[in-house]
Amino acid sequence: MSRTTPFLRSALVAGAAAAALLLSGCVAGEGQAAEPEPAETGEAVSLEGQTLNIDFATYNPLSLVIKDQGWLEDTGLTVNWVQSAGSNKANEALRAGAIDVGSTAGSAALLARSNGSPIQVIDIFSQPEWAALVTVDGKGIESVDDLKGKQVAATKGTDPYFFLLQSLEAEGLAPEDITVQNLQHADGWAALQNGSVDAWAGLDPIMAGAEEQGASLFYRNVDFNSYGFLNATESFIADKPEVAQAVVDAYEHARAWAEENPEETAAILAEVAGLDEAVATKVITERTNLDVDNVPGDAQVAVLEKVGPIFVELGDVASQQQVDDALDTLINDEFATAADPSRFE
Repeated sequence: MSRTTPFLRSALVAGAAAAALLLSGCVAGEGQAAEPEPAETGEAVSLEGQTLNIDFATYNPLSLVIKDQGWLEDTGLTVNWVQSAGSNKANEALRAGAIDVGSTAGSAALLARSNGSPIQVIDIFSQPEWAALVTVDGKGIESVDDLKGKQVAATKGTDPYFFLLQSLEAEGLAPEDITVQNLQHADGWAALQNGSVDAWAGLDPIMAGAEEQGASLFYRNVDFNSYGFLNATESFIADKPEVAQAVVDAYEHARAWAEENPEETAAILAEVAGLDEAVATKVITERTNLDVDNVPGDAQVAVLEKVGPIFVELGDVASQQQVDDALDTLINDEFATAADPSRFE
């Protein structure tokens, strides 16, 4: 199922056709005549000399594998890697044009698109259980009911925040029953440790590290976690479709590599996130499901349809119509459908 707009689809085709007219063997601007062989023979367009701005994040292990292995650089791309501390930061960078491709939770992507950010999801990188509600001894919290009147740390605009809101609703509480301290993920864990808050809407791999230090995951529900979305700006999709395809191909190669090499994947995560390898292994083997359909579609929409009304109820989005319009235009399945991980073998 493709939800690409007719304008965007034509732009993609035009962009691909224009790119195919680039020569084989020289860079645009060198004044040499372009040759049509790539368009005629079906060969891949050269990526030599093109630039890609893309994020990496500890909540997206595949991004770490791709960065570590250097596959995108091997295509001739100049790659600028920018770390995202959370979905909200990835969305900020996408909206500002600081990155072309960024990884977020599905809920965060929908929120951004609903509020006018020109992004589309081009690949699904995982179906994680990366969010839960966390506390420490001495807080007297054993269930969601115990949060009433308490201080809870959460990063607004991210999956753990929406996990918190869904958890409250499921247990009969309202957002007004708690006080949310809007802190970035790592700062939320620090606030729980120093006693500034009573609970934290946690995110892996920080949350897995917190467990090793004695924190308790007192409420878990995998169904409240939305998928891992790889998002790209519409301008990037239209202007550089061949680069977008290379990114998705790299992601699908990384998925197979990570499934075949879980220990090495955990080691890469441990190094980047500053975790013990045992903790990183837990994240990779127990709470990261990479064995999912990479093509965005109905499964993701079904999850987001449940989250969308929460945006409107809380005033994060002005109207349900904005959410509905975002759902209709958020997904672009063309690159994931055409993914060829074998190009990096």
